[in-house]
Formats: sequence, structure tokens, C-alpha cells
Amino acid sequence: MEIKVKARVMDNGKIRRTIIRMATEIAERNRDLPNLVIIGIKTRGIYLGKRIVEIIKQNEGIEIPLGALDITPYRDDLSKAKKKQTAEKAGINFELNNRDVLLVDDVIFTGRTIRAAMEAIFDLGRPKTIQLAVLIDRGHRELPIRPDYTGRLLPTSRRERVEVRLKEIDGLDEVLIVEPAGNLNSK
Repeated sequence: MEIKVKARVMDNGKIRRTIIRMATEIAERNRDLPNLVIIGIKTRGIYLGKRIVEIIKQNEGIEIPLGALDITPYRDDLSKAKKKQTAEKAGINFELNNRDVLLVDDVIFTGRTIRAAMEAIFDLGRPKTIQLAVLIDRGHRELPIRPDYTGRLLPTSRRERVEVRLKEIDGLDEVLIVEPAGNLNSK
């Protein structure tokens, strides 16, 4: 299916400034920074998490542990037999018990990805707190989940999609609103 780009809402500069602002807010709200760990949700959340870790290290002089989480085995549309992963597979090589965990993702939509991530986190340990940082909040929540740190609120229709492109994967930083091209009612 072809897609049509409706709008380019963020470029490299806007994304960079947004992540700096978010990292500053994270450092300000987490008074016990040495207790904080950051877990990026695969794939783009990992790279956003890495950028946040680098900014906090630069500004605060504290190295925050960074982990990666693939929530695929925890999706609620998979059979129970395919669920559950081990801590060794999780990409998290630090203790989660009694830690402040910051989950990082690129876009929050229905909230189901975050629910799956929290389920995975609880399989790996019992954190003191779980916080959520997202670059884009596009609305349309199906679960009562709300980010603690939001780069940008971007109301969209259900037909539209938000595409976050990051230079580490896509060669450039930008956020686009896209939708299927053409008239859906035509034959």
C-alpha cells in the first residue's frame, strides 16, 4: 500500500531540542539519579533512550544504565504459548528491583505496547517506580496509560500514522504524519 506524507512535523533540530528538554525534565524530577535506569522499547525507543542517557551524563555527570526491551512476546494479540522471555534475552543486564525505571518509546498510541512493556518489566524484577517518556503522544488511548514525559502531543485521526525516523536507523531525524494514498472507496 502506498502512503501519502501529510505533514513533516519535526526535523533534526526540533527532535534534538525536544530530547534535550525531556532529558532535563527527567533529571530534575528524579532526585535520586543513581537509582534511575532507562529501558528503551525496541526499536526506536532504544536510540531515544541512548540519547537521553548521553544528555544526562553530559549535564549531570552520572552514567545511567541503559537496557533494551523487545515486547513482542508480551503482545496481547499473540497466543499464550508464544509469550514470555527470559531476563537473558531481554537486553537488560542490570537489577530492576527497587530501581526507578524509565521506559522510553517513540510514539504512544493505544497504550498496548506500554502495557506489554510493564508486564515484561515485572517478569524481570520489582521496580520502585516505572515512568514513561515518549517523543510523540498521538492520542487514541485504549488503556489508562499516560506518559510522564512527552516530547510533543500530536493529535491524529485513526487513519493517519506517525512515523518517527531516526538517523541511527533511517539516516535522518524527522517525524511525519502519513496516511494511505488514494481514495479508500474507489475500486
